[in-house]
Amino acid sequence: MGGFFGATLKRDCVIDVFFGVDYHTHLGTRRGGMAIYDTEVGFQRQIHNINNTPFRTKFEKDLADFRGNSGIGCISDTDPQPLLVRSHLGLYAITTVGIIKNAEQLVERYFSDHGHQFVAMSSGEVNQTELVAALINQKDSLVEGIRHAQQEIDGSMTVLLLPNDGSIMVARDRVGRLPVLIGKSEEGCCVSFESFAYHKLGFADHYELGPGEIVSVTPDGVKQLAAPGEKLRICAFLWAYYGYPNSNYEGKNVEVMRYRNGEIMARDERERGTLPEVDYVAGIPDSGVPHAIGYANESGTRYARPFVKYTPSWPRSFTPPTQALRNQVAKMKQIPVPELIQDKKLLFVDDSIVRGTQLRETVEFLYESGAKEVHMRSACPPLMYGCKYLNFSSSRSEMELLARRTVQELEGDEGQKHLDEYADPSTERGKCMLKAICEKFGFDSLGFQSMDGMLEAIGLDRDSVCTYCWNGKEE
Repeated sequence: MGGFFGATLKRDCVIDVFFGVDYHTHLGTRRGGMAIYDTEVGFQRQIHNINNTPFRTKFEKDLADFRGNSGIGCISDTDPQPLLVRSHLGLYAITTVGIIKNAEQLVERYFSDHGHQFVAMSSGEVNQTELVAALINQKDSLVEGIRHAQQEIDGSMTVLLLPNDGSIMVARDRVGRLPVLIGKSEEGCCVSFESFAYHKLGFADHYELGPGEIVSVTPDGVKQLAAPGEKLRICAFLWAYYGYPNSNYEGKNVEVMRYRNGEIMARDERERGTLPEVDYVAGIPDSGVPHAIGYANESGTRYARPFVKYTPSWPRSFTPPTQALRNQVAKMKQIPVPELIQDKKLLFVDDSIVRGTQLRETVEFLYESGAKEVHMRSACPPLMYGCKYLNFSSSRSEMELLARRTVQELEGDEGQKHLDEYADPSTERGKCMLKAICEKFGFDSLGFQSMDGMLEAIGLDRDSVCTYCWNGKEE
Protein backbone atom coordinates (compact mmCIF):
# COMPACT_ATOMS: atom_id res chain seq x y z
CA MET A 1 0.00 0.00 0.00
CA GLY A 2 1.48 3.36 0.99
CA GLY A 3 0.59 6.59 2.72
CA PHE A 4 1.19 10.31 2.34
CA PHE A 5 1.13 13.56 4.28
CA GLY A 6 1.78 17.17 3.33
CA ALA A 7 1.55 20.54 5.04
CA THR A 8 1.63 24.17 3.94
CA LEU A 9 1.82 26.57 6.87
CA LYS A 10 2.45 30.16 7.88
CA ARG A 11 5.43 28.84 9.84
CA ASP A 12 8.00 26.08 9.41
CA CYS A 13 6.29 22.80 8.49
CA VAL A 14 9.12 20.27 8.95
CA ILE A 15 8.00 18.78 12.27
CA ASP A 16 4.40 18.51 11.09
CA VAL A 17 5.41 16.67 7.93
CA PHE A 18 7.77 14.42 9.90
CA PHE A 19 5.14 13.33 12.42
CA GLY A 20 2.37 13.25 9.82
CA VAL A 21 4.30 10.83 7.61
CA ASP A 22 5.39 8.76 10.62
CA TYR A 23 1.72 8.23 11.48
CA HIS A 24 1.36 6.41 8.13
CA THR A 25 4.03 3.80 8.86
CA HIS A 26 1.37 1.08 9.21
CA LEU A 27 0.70 1.41 5.46
CA GLY A 28 4.14 0.46 4.17
CA THR A 29 7.46 -1.11 5.08
CA ARG A 30 9.91 -0.41 2.25
CA ARG A 31 10.77 3.28 1.86
CA GLY A 32 10.03 6.66 3.36
CA GLY A 33 10.67 10.10 1.94
CA MET A 34 10.27 13.82 2.62
CA ALA A 35 10.55 16.89 0.39
CA ILE A 36 10.46 20.40 1.85
CA TYR A 37 10.37 23.72 -0.01
CA ASP A 38 11.83 26.97 1.31
CA THR A 39 11.73 30.25 -0.63
CA GLU A 40 15.42 30.95 0.12
CA VAL A 41 17.12 27.55 -0.11
CA GLY A 42 14.68 25.84 -2.46
CA PHE A 43 13.90 22.13 -2.30
CA GLN A 44 15.40 19.73 0.23
CA ARG A 45 14.71 16.03 -0.10
CA GLN A 46 15.63 12.79 1.60
CA ILE A 47 14.64 9.15 0.99
CA HIS A 48 15.51 6.23 3.27
CA ASN A 49 15.08 2.46 3.20
CA ILE A 50 12.79 1.52 6.11
CA ASN A 51 12.71 -2.26 5.62
CA ASN A 52 14.35 -2.92 8.97
CA THR A 53 14.04 0.42 10.76
CA PRO A 54 10.97 2.61 11.32
CA PHE A 55 10.57 5.88 9.45
CA ARG A 56 11.01 7.94 12.61
CA THR A 57 14.46 6.64 13.51
CA LYS A 58 15.74 7.02 9.93
CA PHE A 59 14.62 10.65 9.55
CA GLU A 60 15.24 12.13 13.01
CA LYS A 61 18.81 13.01 12.10
CA ASP A 62 17.64 14.82 8.93
CA LEU A 63 15.31 17.27 10.66
CA ALA A 64 18.01 19.81 11.46
CA ASP A 65 18.84 20.10 7.75
CA PHE A 66 15.25 20.74 6.65
CA ARG A 67 13.53 24.13 6.63
CA GLY A 68 10.51 25.53 4.84
CA ASN A 69 6.82 26.31 5.09
CA SER A 70 5.56 23.64 2.71
CA GLY A 71 6.40 19.99 2.29
CA ILE A 72 5.19 16.51 1.40
CA GLY A 73 6.24 13.04 2.47
CA CYS A 74 5.34 9.42 1.95
CA ILE A 75 5.55 5.87 3.14
CA SER A 76 5.99 3.70 0.06
CA ASP A 77 5.77 -0.03 -0.51
CA THR A 78 6.89 0.46 -4.11
CA ASP A 79 9.30 3.06 -5.47
CA PRO A 80 11.76 5.57 -3.94
CA GLN A 81 9.96 8.93 -3.65
CA PRO A 82 9.22 11.86 -3.52
CA LEU A 83 10.99 12.75 -6.75
CA LEU A 84 12.22 16.18 -7.85
CA VAL A 85 11.17 16.95 -11.42
CA ARG A 86 12.27 19.78 -13.72
CA SER A 87 10.18 20.37 -16.85
CA HIS A 88 8.48 23.08 -18.92
CA LEU A 89 5.86 23.12 -16.13
CA GLY A 90 8.51 24.18 -13.61
CA LEU A 91 10.42 22.51 -10.80
CA TYR A 92 8.30 20.43 -8.42
CA ALA A 93 8.40 17.48 -6.03
CA ILE A 94 5.94 14.65 -6.53
CA THR A 95 4.81 11.57 -4.60
CA THR A 96 2.16 9.02 -5.54
CA VAL A 97 0.17 6.16 -4.05
CA GLY A 98 -1.37 3.53 -6.30
CA ILE A 99 -0.45 1.03 -8.96
CA ILE A 100 0.10 1.21 -12.73
CA LYS A 101 -0.77 -2.10 -14.38
CA ASN A 102 0.03 -0.87 -17.89
CA ALA A 103 3.38 0.81 -17.19
CA GLU A 104 5.27 -0.98 -19.97
CA GLN A 105 2.56 -0.16 -22.50
CA LEU A 106 2.60 3.52 -21.50
CA VAL A 107 6.37 3.71 -21.86
CA GLU A 108 6.17 2.07 -25.27
CA ARG A 109 3.28 4.25 -26.41
CA TYR A 110 4.51 7.64 -25.28
CA PHE A 111 8.25 7.40 -24.69
CA SER A 112 9.70 4.89 -27.13
CA ASP A 113 11.50 7.46 -29.29
CA HIS A 114 15.16 8.31 -28.74
CA GLY A 115 14.37 11.54 -26.92
CA HIS A 116 13.07 9.89 -23.74
CA GLN A 117 14.64 7.69 -21.11
CA PHE A 118 13.90 6.52 -17.57
CA VAL A 119 16.20 5.52 -14.75
CA ALA A 120 15.57 1.82 -14.23
CA MET A 121 15.37 0.43 -10.72
CA SER A 122 17.25 -2.70 -9.71
CA SER A 123 14.25 -4.78 -10.81
CA GLY A 124 14.54 -3.27 -14.29
CA GLU A 125 11.14 -1.62 -13.94
CA VAL A 126 10.39 2.07 -14.27
CA ASN A 127 9.74 4.09 -11.12
CA GLN A 128 5.98 4.60 -11.37
CA THR A 129 6.16 8.08 -9.83
CA GLU A 130 8.65 9.08 -12.52
CA LEU A 131 6.27 7.70 -15.15
CA VAL A 132 3.38 9.70 -13.68
CA ALA A 133 5.51 12.87 -13.83
CA ALA A 134 6.41 12.14 -17.46
CA LEU A 135 2.74 11.79 -18.34
CA ILE A 136 1.91 15.02 -16.51
CA ASN A 137 4.66 16.87 -18.36
CA GLN A 138 3.12 16.03 -21.72
CA LYS A 139 0.48 18.70 -21.21
CA ASP A 140 0.58 22.50 -20.94
CA SER A 141 -0.50 22.70 -17.31
CA LEU A 142 -0.21 20.60 -14.19
CA VAL A 143 -3.97 20.14 -13.93
CA GLU A 144 -4.25 19.00 -17.56
CA GLY A 145 -1.27 16.74 -17.02
CA ILE A 146 -2.70 15.07 -13.92
CA ARG A 147 -6.01 14.50 -15.68
CA HIS A 148 -4.13 13.00 -18.63
CA ALA A 149 -2.15 10.66 -16.36
CA GLN A 150 -5.22 9.47 -14.49
CA GLN A 151 -7.07 8.70 -17.70
CA GLU A 152 -4.18 6.78 -19.23
CA ILE A 153 -3.29 4.70 -16.18
CA ASP A 154 -4.81 1.25 -15.83
CA GLY A 155 -4.92 0.91 -12.08
CA SER A 156 -5.20 3.76 -9.61
CA MET A 157 -3.15 6.85 -8.86
CA THR A 158 -3.35 9.51 -6.14
CA VAL A 159 -0.87 12.36 -6.59
CA LEU A 160 0.68 14.93 -4.23
CA LEU A 161 2.67 17.60 -6.02
CA LEU A 162 4.77 20.32 -4.36
CA PRO A 163 5.44 23.31 -6.68
CA ASN A 164 7.91 26.05 -5.80
CA ASP A 165 5.23 28.54 -4.78
CA GLY A 166 4.40 27.37 -1.25
CA SER A 167 1.25 25.45 -2.22
CA ILE A 168 0.47 21.74 -2.49
CA MET A 169 -1.47 20.36 -5.43
CA VAL A 170 -3.30 17.12 -4.67
CA ALA A 171 -5.39 14.82 -6.85
CA ARG A 172 -7.45 11.90 -5.59
CA ASP A 173 -7.43 8.85 -7.86
CA ARG A 174 -10.00 8.79 -10.62
CA VAL A 175 -12.72 6.83 -8.80
CA GLY A 176 -11.60 7.52 -5.24
CA ARG A 177 -10.30 4.09 -4.25
CA LEU A 178 -8.17 5.76 -1.57
CA PRO A 179 -9.10 8.74 0.62
CA VAL A 180 -7.60 12.22 0.53
CA LEU A 181 -8.43 14.41 3.52
CA ILE A 182 -7.50 17.99 4.33
CA GLY A 183 -7.10 19.38 7.83
CA LYS A 184 -7.01 23.04 8.79
CA SER A 185 -5.75 25.08 11.73
CA GLU A 186 -5.07 28.75 12.36
CA GLU A 187 -1.52 28.18 11.10
CA GLY A 188 -2.36 26.52 7.79
CA CYS A 189 -3.53 23.32 6.08
CA CYS A 190 -2.40 19.74 5.66
CA VAL A 191 -3.19 16.86 3.30
CA SER A 192 -3.38 13.29 4.58
CA PHE A 193 -4.40 9.71 3.89
CA GLU A 194 -5.32 9.15 7.56
CA SER A 195 -7.42 11.69 9.44
CA PHE A 196 -6.02 10.83 12.89
CA ALA A 197 -2.55 11.88 11.71
CA TYR A 198 -3.53 15.53 11.53
CA HIS A 199 -5.89 15.43 14.52
CA LYS A 200 -2.87 14.65 16.69
CA LEU A 201 -1.07 17.66 15.17
CA GLY A 202 -3.81 20.12 16.00
CA PHE A 203 -5.65 20.25 12.67
CA ALA A 204 -9.42 19.88 12.40
CA ASP A 205 -11.36 18.14 9.63
CA HIS A 206 -11.83 20.61 6.80
CA TYR A 207 -12.40 18.90 3.44
CA GLU A 208 -12.49 15.46 1.82
CA LEU A 209 -11.72 15.25 -1.88
CA GLY A 210 -14.17 13.54 -4.20
CA PRO A 211 -13.13 10.94 -6.78
CA GLY A 212 -10.70 12.42 -9.32
CA GLU A 213 -10.90 15.88 -7.77
CA ILE A 214 -7.84 18.15 -7.95
CA VAL A 215 -7.27 20.99 -5.51
CA SER A 216 -4.58 23.48 -4.58
CA VAL A 217 -3.89 23.80 -0.86
CA THR A 218 -2.30 26.90 0.68
CA PRO A 219 -2.02 28.08 4.29
CA ASP A 220 -5.26 30.01 3.74
CA GLY A 221 -7.40 27.13 2.49
CA VAL A 222 -8.42 24.96 -0.45
CA LYS A 223 -9.09 25.97 -4.06
CA GLN A 224 -10.72 23.51 -6.44
CA LEU A 225 -8.87 23.10 -9.74
CA ALA A 226 -10.89 20.24 -11.21
CA ALA A 227 -14.30 19.06 -10.07
CA PRO A 228 -14.82 15.50 -8.77
CA GLY A 229 -16.38 12.79 -10.87
CA GLU A 230 -19.67 11.14 -10.01
CA LYS A 231 -18.36 7.56 -9.71
CA LEU A 232 -16.94 6.50 -6.32
CA ARG A 233 -15.30 3.11 -5.77
CA ILE A 234 -13.53 3.34 -2.42
CA CYS A 235 -11.60 0.22 -1.36
CA ALA A 236 -13.45 -1.97 1.15
CA PHE A 237 -10.16 -3.17 2.64
CA LEU A 238 -9.73 0.26 4.22
CA TRP A 239 -12.25 -0.85 6.80
CA ALA A 240 -11.62 -4.59 6.82
CA TYR A 241 -7.85 -4.50 7.18
CA TYR A 242 -5.37 -1.72 6.51
CA GLY A 243 -7.14 1.40 7.80
CA TYR A 244 -6.05 2.56 11.25
CA PRO A 245 -8.73 2.05 13.96
CA ASN A 246 -9.49 5.72 14.61
CA SER A 247 -9.59 6.78 10.97
CA ASN A 248 -12.72 7.84 9.09
CA TYR A 249 -13.29 7.43 5.36
CA GLU A 250 -16.39 8.87 3.70
CA GLY A 251 -17.66 9.53 7.22
CA LYS A 252 -17.43 5.87 8.32
CA ASN A 253 -15.12 4.99 11.23
CA VAL A 254 -12.83 1.97 10.89
CA GLU A 255 -13.11 0.57 14.42
CA VAL A 256 -16.89 1.01 14.56
CA MET A 257 -17.20 -0.83 11.23
CA ARG A 258 -15.09 -3.73 12.53
CA TYR A 259 -17.19 -4.14 15.68
CA ARG A 260 -20.33 -4.03 13.58
CA ASN A 261 -18.85 -6.48 11.07
CA GLY A 262 -18.19 -9.05 13.78
CA GLU A 263 -21.68 -8.57 15.18
CA ILE A 264 -23.22 -9.17 11.74
CA MET A 265 -21.15 -12.35 11.25
CA ALA A 266 -22.37 -13.78 14.58
CA ARG A 267 -25.96 -12.64 13.95
CA ASP A 268 -26.08 -14.34 10.56
CA GLU A 269 -24.51 -17.53 11.91
CA ARG A 270 -27.11 -17.68 14.65
CA GLU A 271 -29.89 -17.30 12.09
CA ARG A 272 -28.38 -20.14 10.02
CA GLY A 273 -27.90 -22.31 13.09
CA THR A 274 -24.14 -22.59 12.55
CA LEU A 275 -22.92 -20.67 15.60
CA PRO A 276 -20.50 -23.06 17.33
CA GLU A 277 -20.38 -23.58 21.08
CA VAL A 278 -16.94 -22.44 22.20
CA ASP A 279 -15.29 -21.31 25.41
CA TYR A 280 -13.69 -18.17 23.99
CA VAL A 281 -13.78 -15.94 20.94
CA ALA A 282 -10.40 -14.42 20.06
CA GLY A 283 -8.96 -12.14 17.42
CA ILE A 284 -5.85 -12.72 15.33
CA PRO A 285 -3.80 -9.64 16.29
CA ASP A 286 -3.92 -6.89 15.43
CA SER A 287 -6.69 -5.98 12.97
CA GLY A 288 -8.69 -9.15 13.61
CA VAL A 289 -9.26 -8.13 17.22
CA PRO A 290 -12.14 -5.62 16.80
CA HIS A 291 -13.98 -7.96 14.41
CA ALA A 292 -13.67 -10.66 17.09
CA ILE A 293 -14.88 -8.36 19.86
CA GLY A 294 -18.02 -7.64 17.84
CA TYR A 295 -18.49 -11.36 17.19
CA ALA A 296 -18.07 -12.19 20.88
CA ASN A 297 -20.49 -9.47 22.01
CA GLU A 298 -23.20 -10.58 19.60
CA SER A 299 -22.74 -14.31 20.20
CA GLY A 300 -22.66 -13.94 23.98
CA THR A 301 -19.34 -15.77 24.21
CA ARG A 302 -16.50 -14.48 26.35
CA TYR A 303 -13.68 -12.68 24.54
CA ALA A 304 -10.12 -13.72 25.43
CA ARG A 305 -6.53 -13.51 24.18
CA PRO A 306 -5.22 -17.10 24.10
CA PHE A 307 -2.01 -15.90 22.53
CA VAL A 308 -0.31 -12.53 22.16
CA LYS A 309 2.26 -11.15 19.76
CA TYR A 310 5.72 -10.48 21.16
CA THR A 311 6.56 -7.11 19.65
CA PRO A 312 9.46 -5.59 21.66
CA SER A 313 12.06 -7.22 19.40
CA TRP A 314 9.84 -7.21 16.27
CA PRO A 315 7.95 -3.92 16.69
CA ARG A 316 6.77 -3.57 13.11
CA SER A 317 6.07 -5.53 9.93
CA PHE A 318 9.56 -6.82 9.24
CA THR A 319 10.04 -9.04 6.18
CA PRO A 320 13.01 -11.44 6.57
CA PRO A 321 14.83 -12.40 3.38
CA THR A 322 13.80 -16.08 3.23
CA GLN A 323 10.50 -17.93 3.69
CA ALA A 324 12.06 -20.20 6.30
CA LEU A 325 13.12 -17.20 8.39
CA ARG A 326 9.72 -15.54 7.88
CA ASN A 327 8.01 -18.66 9.21
CA GLN A 328 10.37 -18.79 12.18
CA VAL A 329 9.77 -15.14 13.02
CA ALA A 330 6.00 -15.70 12.84
CA LYS A 331 6.32 -18.59 15.29
CA MET A 332 8.55 -16.62 17.62
CA LYS A 333 6.00 -13.80 17.77
CA GLN A 334 3.19 -16.08 19.00
CA ILE A 335 3.31 -16.40 22.78
CA PRO A 336 0.59 -18.65 24.25
CA VAL A 337 -1.40 -18.15 27.43
CA PRO A 338 -1.76 -21.86 28.39
CA GLU A 339 -4.54 -21.23 30.90
CA LEU A 340 -6.73 -19.89 28.07
CA ILE A 341 -5.88 -22.68 25.60
CA GLN A 342 -5.56 -25.97 27.49
CA ASP A 343 -8.69 -28.11 26.88
CA LYS A 344 -10.56 -25.09 25.48
CA LYS A 345 -12.76 -24.73 22.41
CA LEU A 346 -11.59 -21.57 20.63
CA LEU A 347 -12.98 -19.49 17.80
CA PHE A 348 -10.60 -17.06 16.07
CA VAL A 349 -11.56 -14.17 13.82
CA ASP A 350 -9.03 -12.76 11.34
CA ASP A 351 -9.48 -9.67 9.17
CA SER A 352 -9.07 -11.78 6.01
CA ILE A 353 -7.61 -15.01 4.70
CA VAL A 354 -5.43 -14.22 1.71
CA ARG A 355 -2.76 -16.82 0.94
CA GLY A 356 -3.12 -18.92 4.09
CA THR A 357 0.66 -18.99 4.51
CA GLN A 358 0.65 -19.00 8.31
CA LEU A 359 -2.74 -20.56 9.01
CA ARG A 360 -1.46 -24.10 9.40
CA GLU A 361 1.34 -22.97 11.70
CA THR A 362 -1.15 -21.05 13.86
CA VAL A 363 -3.51 -24.02 14.18
CA GLU A 364 -0.65 -26.42 14.93
CA PHE A 365 0.66 -23.98 17.52
CA LEU A 366 -2.75 -23.88 19.24
CA TYR A 367 -3.21 -27.65 19.24
CA GLU A 368 0.36 -28.13 20.51
CA SER A 369 -0.59 -25.73 23.31
CA GLY A 370 -3.52 -27.96 24.28
CA ALA A 371 -6.55 -26.54 22.43
CA LYS A 372 -9.53 -28.91 22.22
CA GLU A 373 -11.10 -27.28 19.15
CA VAL A 374 -10.07 -24.47 16.81
CA HIS A 375 -12.68 -22.66 14.71
CA MET A 376 -11.73 -19.94 12.21
CA ARG A 377 -13.71 -17.01 10.81
CA SER A 378 -12.68 -14.47 8.16
CA ALA A 379 -14.10 -10.95 8.48
CA CYS A 380 -14.46 -10.65 4.70
CA PRO A 381 -15.51 -12.98 1.86
CA PRO A 382 -13.09 -15.41 0.17
CA LEU A 383 -10.55 -13.55 -1.96
CA MET A 384 -10.87 -14.74 -5.54
CA TYR A 385 -9.00 -12.06 -7.50
CA GLY A 386 -5.68 -10.27 -7.03
CA CYS A 387 -6.19 -6.52 -6.68
CA LYS A 388 -5.60 -4.67 -9.97
CA TYR A 389 -6.18 -1.17 -8.61
CA LEU A 390 -3.98 -0.99 -5.49
CA ASN A 391 -1.57 -3.56 -4.16
CA PHE A 392 -3.16 -5.10 -1.07
CA SER A 393 -3.89 -8.54 -2.48
CA SER A 394 -1.79 -8.26 -5.63
CA SER A 395 0.18 -11.39 -6.46
CA ARG A 396 2.16 -12.95 -9.26
CA SER A 397 -0.63 -15.48 -9.76
CA GLU A 398 -4.18 -15.64 -8.48
CA MET A 399 -3.43 -19.26 -7.60
CA GLU A 400 -1.47 -17.84 -4.67
CA LEU A 401 -4.85 -16.91 -3.15
CA LEU A 402 -6.05 -19.72 -0.88
CA ALA A 403 -9.63 -19.73 -2.16
CA ARG A 404 -8.65 -19.83 -5.85
CA ARG A 405 -6.02 -22.49 -5.20
CA THR A 406 -8.57 -24.63 -3.35
CA VAL A 407 -11.09 -24.31 -6.19
CA GLN A 408 -8.41 -25.49 -8.64
CA GLU A 409 -7.56 -28.45 -6.43
CA LEU A 410 -11.23 -29.43 -6.14
CA GLU A 411 -12.42 -29.07 -9.72
CA GLY A 412 -9.56 -27.94 -11.93
CA ASP A 413 -10.21 -25.40 -14.67
CA GLU A 414 -13.93 -26.15 -14.59
CA GLY A 415 -14.10 -24.77 -11.06
CA GLN A 416 -12.78 -21.39 -12.22
CA LYS A 417 -16.06 -20.95 -14.13
CA HIS A 418 -18.06 -21.17 -10.89
CA LEU A 419 -16.26 -18.80 -8.54
CA ASP A 420 -19.50 -17.10 -7.49
CA GLU A 421 -20.84 -20.43 -6.27
CA TYR A 422 -17.64 -21.23 -4.40
CA ALA A 423 -17.76 -17.85 -2.67
CA ASP A 424 -21.30 -18.60 -1.40
CA PRO A 425 -21.24 -21.04 1.55
CA SER A 426 -24.92 -21.92 1.03
CA THR A 427 -24.14 -23.67 -2.29
CA GLU A 428 -22.78 -27.20 -2.66
CA ARG A 429 -19.57 -25.85 -4.18
CA GLY A 430 -19.21 -23.32 -1.35
CA LYS A 431 -19.64 -26.05 1.26
CA CYS A 432 -17.06 -28.21 -0.52
CA MET A 433 -14.50 -25.38 -0.47
CA LEU A 434 -15.01 -24.75 3.24
CA LYS A 435 -14.69 -28.45 4.00
CA ALA A 436 -11.51 -28.76 1.91
CA ILE A 437 -9.84 -25.81 3.66
CA CYS A 438 -10.86 -27.14 7.08
CA GLU A 439 -9.31 -30.53 6.28
CA LYS A 440 -6.18 -28.93 4.90
CA PHE A 441 -5.54 -26.66 7.89
CA GLY A 442 -7.12 -28.62 10.72
CA PHE A 443 -10.01 -26.28 11.59
CA ASP A 444 -13.08 -27.68 13.29
CA SER A 445 -15.13 -25.18 11.31
CA LEU A 446 -14.52 -22.29 8.94
CA GLY A 447 -16.69 -19.34 7.96
CA PHE A 448 -16.33 -16.24 5.78
CA GLN A 449 -18.25 -13.01 6.13
CA SER A 450 -20.71 -12.54 3.28
CA MET A 451 -20.44 -9.69 0.81
CA ASP A 452 -23.81 -8.36 1.96
CA GLY A 453 -22.71 -8.51 5.58
CA MET A 454 -19.45 -6.67 4.97
CA LEU A 455 -21.16 -3.94 2.96
CA GLU A 456 -23.84 -3.60 5.63
CA ALA A 457 -21.09 -3.08 8.20
CA ILE A 458 -19.37 -0.39 6.11
CA GLY A 459 -22.66 1.44 5.65
CA LEU A 460 -22.06 3.03 2.24
CA ASP A 461 -24.06 2.49 -0.92
CA ARG A 462 -22.71 -0.80 -2.31
CA ASP A 463 -22.09 0.80 -5.72
CA SER A 464 -19.67 3.23 -4.03
CA VAL A 465 -17.39 0.46 -2.70
CA CYS A 466 -14.78 -1.46 -4.69
CA THR A 467 -15.23 -5.22 -4.18
CA TYR A 468 -13.11 -6.44 -7.10
CA CYS A 469 -10.96 -8.73 -4.92
CA TRP A 470 -14.02 -10.81 -4.05
CA ASN A 471 -16.28 -10.77 -7.09
CA GLY A 472 -14.02 -9.61 -9.94
CA LYS A 473 -16.45 -6.86 -10.94
CA GLU A 474 -14.62 -3.92 -12.44
CA GLU A 475 -15.64 -0.28 -12.25
